[in-house]
Amino acid sequence: MSAGTFTPRPGAAPIGRMIAAQTALETRMLLRNGEQLLLTVVIPSLVLVLFSTVDIIDTGDGPAVDFLAPGVLALAVMSTAFTGQAIATGFERRYGVLKRLGASPLPRWALMCAKTLSVLLTELLQIALLTAIALALGWSPRGNPLTVFLLLALGTAAFSGLGLLMAGTLRAEATLAAANLVFLLMLAGGGVMVPLDRFPDGVESALALLPISALSDGLRDVLQDGHSLPWGDLGILTAWATVSLGAAGRLFRWE
Repeated sequence: MSAGTFTPRPGAAPIGRMIAAQTALETRMLLRNGEQLLLTVVIPSLVLVLFSTVDIIDTGDGPAVDFLAPGVLALAVMSTAFTGQAIATGFERRYGVLKRLGASPLPRWALMCAKTLSVLLTELLQIALLTAIALALGWSPRGNPLTVFLLLALGTAAFSGLGLLMAGTLRAEATLAAANLVFLLMLAGGGVMVPLDRFPDGVESALALLPISALSDGLRDVLQDGHSLPWGDLGILTAWATVSLGAAGRLFRWE
């Protein structure tokens, strides 16, 4: 048999190339989806601009944007890693996309890696845009960028686990309704726009345990107050990430 008869050789591509291709596909699909763009870009940007320029809510001493910018960054992470991913994955599961991908050479763990990388790429775009808007509004961030990165990474892990858990256990329509409802509730009561100390003591203590509250308060401690490591918020996010990712890995149904 002469050399080159089976060139190119049939078979699966290298795993790195498969993950990169799936990541690019997932990112393009997310950015082409109007509902996803509304959640990930439009709503956080509107919240930041509106509440920074209009005196609607008392955010304490200092410019309103200094309080709002960290909370809106947390909102952006939640919108992509939780709400957007839960809805998209839920409908992929309903329409059999995940089942077909599971039969392809792409391993299922590699598909999860691609989805996670897509979320991270989208978050980078969100953070760059929101940071530019906040700086234009007069934001003066402080603190260690590495601590900010750690908080964002843990927040992404926590929300991603919750999104995949919801998408892998509920019907697509239920996931759509529940994900949007949770988004609205956390937007209102997660310390994004309204300081938690405005709530009654018992309610404040309960709300402080939410991942959105831990992420927004942790970012605010670093970026607004210049604290080094908000250990309490890091611990809450670590707990949520561990439990949600563990539950998603155990309970996620592919069909």
